[in-house]
Amino acid sequence: MPTLNWIGKDKVVTHHNDVPFRVLDRKYTFGDTPDSGNMIIHGDNLEALKALLPEYENRIKCIYIDPPYNTGNENWVYNDNVNDPHIRRWLGKVVGSEIDDLTRHDKWLCMMYPRLVLLQRLLSEDGAIFISIDDNEQANLKLICDEIFGKGNFVTQFIWQKRKGGGNDSKFIATDHEYILVYAKSKDLQDKWRVSYDEEYLKRYKYEDDNGRYYYDTLSRPGLNNPIVYDVICPDGSVIEKGTWQISQTTFNEELQNGNVDFIKNKQGGYTVVRKVRIPLDGKVLRSILSDCSNKNAADEMGAIFGNKKAFSTPKPIDLVKMLIDLISEKHSIILDSFAGSGTTAHALLNLNKQDGGNRKFILCEMCDYAETITAERVRRVMKGYGEGKNAVAGTGGSFDFYELGETIFDPVTGNLNDNADTEAIRRYVWFSETNSAYIQPAKDAHSYLLGTFQHNNYYFYYKKGEETCLDWDFLNTFTQKDKAEMYIIYADRCVLTEEEMMRLNIRFKKIPRDIKRV
Repeated sequence: MPTLNWIGKDKVVTHHNDVPFRVLDRKYTFGDTPDSGNMIIHGDNLEALKALLPEYENRIKCIYIDPPYNTGNENWVYNDNVNDPHIRRWLGKVVGSEIDDLTRHDKWLCMMYPRLVLLQRLLSEDGAIFISIDDNEQANLKLICDEIFGKGNFVTQFIWQKRKGGGNDSKFIATDHEYILVYAKSKDLQDKWRVSYDEEYLKRYKYEDDNGRYYYDTLSRPGLNNPIVYDVICPDGSVIEKGTWQISQTTFNEELQNGNVDFIKNKQGGYTVVRKVRIPLDGKVLRSILSDCSNKNAADEMGAIFGNKKAFSTPKPIDLVKMLIDLISEKHSIILDSFAGSGTTAHALLNLNKQDGGNRKFILCEMCDYAETITAERVRRVMKGYGEGKNAVAGTGGSFDFYELGETIFDPVTGNLNDNADTEAIRRYVWFSETNSAYIQPAKDAHSYLLGTFQHNNYYFYYKKGEETCLDWDFLNTFTQKDKAEMYIIYADRCVLTEEEMMRLNIRFKKIPRDIKRV
């Protein structure tokens, strides 16, 4: 399989391993439900994605991202003329002295690669990722996605018609389209992908009987080189001799017996034989060319929400993202957008939940300062309702939690546990590092230091801020029958049990990495 090489690639292919785990520091809750599952995270999305791993690895059903297209004219912090101190430090630290040799495309690839690696890990086994892009980086993106997600997991490349008309000032060709690359975590585990029917589509199915809605399609197929030919007896006893048909005589007889064939009188006094084409119960197949949602729709939507079409320069249409979420998600799926921008993904999800009664959850990551003033503000207005008079749009309801990136779990200099970090975040990290699975809060009546049970083993994190803990008989005496397991993995600052005692009791002691003298 062809692979793509660029300056700095060798530095970023495993860089996700070096990204520190950070605490997600909740700043406020909007709505009546804290911990609703809906999250907006302000901060570098690379660190935000790493922070999500302990709880969300292999749990995200649908990822939609709209990364910078790298046109060279954008005002984005990863641009060719990188002046943002944070990004310049990041590139300098990760890529090193080669930073001055990087082209605009090298920098874009260095930025995207580790983020895509983490996104792949967050996807559930039956999940999929949708990535908007244009011709500037489409070819490069396809190659690195083949490498990260697997070429065999490529599903399609949608062609999205972003505008209709205009473009007369184009030098060569007016470009009306962009792309959406689609990869599954594993195509082997995919069911049929279908979207809900819209009313315009349903107009075609204008008849209805006890078996549902349908439209008529003629069964005759004249003019073909190899027609299916047989006689058909009409209701009045007349015979259509040697008619040419779309289906075999056996299938015709079965459909006739099942009530799916009708005979309609035509102007010539004879019969036209038709078949009832019914709505597939599992939804509508999506075509690879998407032409119903233009950027004009998105600008109008932003204008309706903020009273200003230019509140955000490059929003995506709500219906476009809603269609993609509907294609892959179920009613209780988690949806992630790590380049959240104006918050279209959350808006689309909330509309879809309102439409079908779903309870999908969103996680948005946005590094820019407008994460609060545009991204979160849009979601607030969608939940509350916006507009006035006949243009008023009812709110969808809902809640979300707004987070900033907080302390690192470990001190980057000493490697010791950071006692300033949130204890619950540390517990999630320890569980994840031990089991490589998502952390689930133990039951309220569980042992206070129990992390959970994995493959018949119990994990305990005996940790107190500013206080040394000791694995001794006093601690073991706090165990009850509920704590029975095949093996006990116990974290503490120190242990006074002998090797023989631990072996007899099936205990494995692990030392908490922190500066005991300072404690």
